[in-house]
Amino acid sequence: MDSSITSAINSLSGKIALLDTAMIGLSTFGVPVMVALIVAQWWLGEPRPQSRHACIAAGASFLLGLALAQIILLFAHRARPYDAGVSHLLVAPTVDWSFPSDHAIASTSIIFAWALHGMRRWLGLLVMLALLVCFSRVFVGMHYVTDILGGMAVALAAALIVRTVYRQETKLDLWLTSWL
Repeated sequence: MDSSITSAINSLSGKIALLDTAMIGLSTFGVPVMVALIVAQWWLGEPRPQSRHACIAAGASFLLGLALAQIILLFAHRARPYDAGVSHLLVAPTVDWSFPSDHAIASTSIIFAWALHGMRRWLGLLVMLALLVCFSRVFVGMHYVTDILGGMAVALAAALIVRTVYRQETKLDLWLTSWL
């Protein structure tokens, strides 16, 4: 079923040049745009202490999620769908394993952390961008759908760990949020 859904989504590629370009752009630049929005919140967010706390939580969730993925990759060696003949590739191939998707972890860890820390500003935009990034990774042939779902699960776990460990108005939080 995973291969069928992945193949169906990927079969949409290569038909409309503008759509291919948009999906390649989202796959390439979607996560950096999301990071830029979070960085902008550092200076623009109100109320400032809560906004800065959420920015740090989003960054910590992002990094923890990617660290957890590296641990998973020690045990899960799943070939990319283009290597298995399930998809055709619109971007340059990579040499690492497919599961879990780093792009899904990066994009959804930001939205999970943002929501778990009570931030509503730009949440809709961030959710839309994250979902488009995740969809684009299957569209361009880089991931299976379950790679994306696995990445989302890792991102949620990372955001929940950060939410549990990193509390607002602690000494660490006050020190970190007072920079600049």
